[in-house]
Amino acid sequence: MADAAQRLQVLLEQLLGTPLPVRIRAWDGSQSGPPGAPALVVRNRRAVRRLLYKPGELGLARAWVAGDLDIEGDLYTALDLLAGLVWERGDDARGPLEILRDPEARAAVRGLVRIGGLPLPPAPPPDEVRRPRHRHTRRTDKRAISHHYDVGNDFYELVLGPSMVYSCAYWPAPPPEGTLEDAQRDKLDLVCRKLGLKPGMRLLDVGCGWGSMAVHAAREYGVDVVGVTLSQEQAAYARKRVADGGLTDKVEIRVQDYRDVADGPYDAISSIGMAEHVGAERYLEYADVLHRLLKPGGRLLNHQIGRRPQRDESSYQVDEFIDAYVFPDGELQPLGVTVAQLERAGFEVRDVESLREHYALTLRRWVANLEDHWDRAVRLTGPGRARVWRLYMAASALAFERNRIGVNQVLAVRTPDSGASGMPLRARVWGG
Repeated sequence: MADAAQRLQVLLEQLLGTPLPVRIRAWDGSQSGPPGAPALVVRNRRAVRRLLYKPGELGLARAWVAGDLDIEGDLYTALDLLAGLVWERGDDARGPLEILRDPEARAAVRGLVRIGGLPLPPAPPPDEVRRPRHRHTRRTDKRAISHHYDVGNDFYELVLGPSMVYSCAYWPAPPPEGTLEDAQRDKLDLVCRKLGLKPGMRLLDVGCGWGSMAVHAAREYGVDVVGVTLSQEQAAYARKRVADGGLTDKVEIRVQDYRDVADGPYDAISSIGMAEHVGAERYLEYADVLHRLLKPGGRLLNHQIGRRPQRDESSYQVDEFIDAYVFPDGELQPLGVTVAQLERAGFEVRDVESLREHYALTLRRWVANLEDHWDRAVRLTGPGRARVWRLYMAASALAFERNRIGVNQVLAVRTPDSGASGMPLRARVWGG
């Protein structure tokens, strides 16, 4: 078959009911599609079978992770074009029943079967996580955290850089203004100032990662910090950083579920990029626990990715690729839901700041770091996991840029009965 690309293009356009915005380059060397556009490289017939057995995002993801599909040309441009075709067609998208009723679509499926063949379904790549039947138990949360964070500290150092901060940086201006390191330091300092940290205070850092926030707060603000994580690898790395910085008398790193912290009250709590793992059904419990652990007048800084609300929230589904390969059990919720749940737990929400554009800039830096060290990343984690991270971070950067998702810092206070919040009268004048 010397014309596989053209046949695939015709059949896919017939099936989808719209022109393909990218080129197709097939396993036989043939090419077809808009000249100058990025190419979707179909390396073998197995890629076709994956899409036939699992149409949509999960089939594409499996083919990408397995190396059956690739992108030739600018990755961001290709993903942007494919997003409009696969993920964001809205009312124009045809469901399975509509496709089955369409004679041309049925003919296209038969044509794709002839090209790809239909033996047994290809096995999912080994990097795919089997989703548990019961979610957000202590056991499944620990397993999910291990899958995402226990990839190897050396790998994260390649991607995140020396700061080892795995949340959006705080940029003064778009790059090349400022370095990733400077922007991450500025983000940590922003959190500390919003919390009004002072020497002698006790800070609980929930989901402390590799210890960056704990070390910064103890070193720069003189607070005593307890950091909790479910990742053994993160904890080992964080403890070494604490020891190397001479801060063992100021910082304690625990492998502990935040629900098991019992030595409150704390003067302040930071939760940076952790609440996405909690899940909608457990979110009020999360807010209740943090409220209980704060002293009256204490502040919470909740830094969390949020999605756009849907008109029918019951139709919301967790992203298949993210759930299977990146954040098992992770869930995003709209900002309004987050604020409402914190208020239900008894918090007074005092400030909300969107950092959406900041995360897009950060992710593009992380992707560049991964691509610059690609061979070593593959040696450290394997080709499948490296491909997962490249796709996940590049697609996420576009999602933040297009306002499909956002990230917000919500500052809340456990305001005492007297009503004295301890907050400054003017917004964004951070300090004591």
